[in-house]
Amino acid sequence: MPRPTLDDIFDEPDEYGLLDVKLSVRGVRPPDFERDAGLVRDVNAFYDRHGRLPDENAKGHDEMRLGTIWAGIAGRADADQFAQVDPNGLLRSKPSPEKPVVRDWRDDPSEDEIPQCLDDIFDEDDGEISSAFTQIRNVTPTADRHLPDHRAEFFPCPDFDSFRPAFEELQTELDSGAREATAVSSREVIDVQEGGYFIRNGLLAYIAEKGELTVRGGKRDQRLRVIFSNGAESDPLISSFRKALASDPTARIILRPGLGPLDPDWESDKLDLTGTIYVARSRSDQPAIAEVRDILLKIGVTTQDVQRRIADARNDPTFLMAPVDIVATYELKNLSRRKVEDLLHRFFDAARPRDLWITDRFNRRVHPREWFYVLPEHVSQAVAAIRDGRLHEIIYDAQTQKIVRRT
Repeated sequence: MPRPTLDDIFDEPDEYGLLDVKLSVRGVRPPDFERDAGLVRDVNAFYDRHGRLPDENAKGHDEMRLGTIWAGIAGRADADQFAQVDPNGLLRSKPSPEKPVVRDWRDDPSEDEIPQCLDDIFDEDDGEISSAFTQIRNVTPTADRHLPDHRAEFFPCPDFDSFRPAFEELQTELDSGAREATAVSSREVIDVQEGGYFIRNGLLAYIAEKGELTVRGGKRDQRLRVIFSNGAESDPLISSFRKALASDPTARIILRPGLGPLDPDWESDKLDLTGTIYVARSRSDQPAIAEVRDILLKIGVTTQDVQRRIADARNDPTFLMAPVDIVATYELKNLSRRKVEDLLHRFFDAARPRDLWITDRFNRRVHPREWFYVLPEHVSQAVAAIRDGRLHEIIYDAQTQKIVRRT
């Protein structure tokens, strides 16, 4: 049976009405109505966020595109067709209702809104500014910042004659190979001890004295007395001395004689230097210190100039972070500084305040060990007993605050 043609199919009865199609009338709505409606929705959303219409000259690409298209359809005659998607009536000549402009944090400020100086900010009449924004608190004034009262500069050594023979002997040993000098490694922790020798900037450097242990920059530190082979001396902190060695490509560490600390020759470089006993009184204004200022004294012994030793007292926890007044000084003759200092501190140990502490600049608690509840005449009596060799015959009675004979 031959296949039916299209004419045969359309000539057959259409019992289901499949061919009864009514064509819609074109032009009831513009073909781009849905596109325009979507644009109107986007512009209304932009207006709700920013309180204004998109700018066709905006720097942002999205706003510029939206503003350019909007400029082509704004004010059209068939605005009523978009009433459902245009709640703000933006298609009319003037938006209704008028909404206040709400700035978004993403919007760039205009030129006239950018202040030129701090006065422009504080002179605004938009209301009082809280003092929390204009007053700086918990900041140390420039005049009171941690500035040292003296720098570790080079100056003539007044007693260089006592060091000259040791320098000459060491130089002879280096020339003969009896002593060895090793280079300083950049990662090496340099051990700086009294009696140690180094080479710095081509000069032999001798560590004559290490001061009391203190805390600087949140770390333990000590001030040194360093004697150089050219007759000069300096008083840097250990940390500063280590940095100077590490930065000097010619720096060397001179190895000590002997096999170690138990070897008798290990301490042969250390000189028993004569020093000065000094008695200091704190000028601290802290109530806990000021109320006992007359009986709280620091007893120290140093081989360097006393005034230079106390020059940086206000920055040194060892001196209670305050300047001091020198009450008395006593010159030592033919007596080891270390031995005299140890004798005095042990003699007055009963008068050592157990609860004395100071907070340094990094809020760390430091317990100075050279302060005692004694009077200047007590120190004078103890020094006289050391000179006469009879300190073992007397003791300091903390209860009566007197020096009495040992029973």
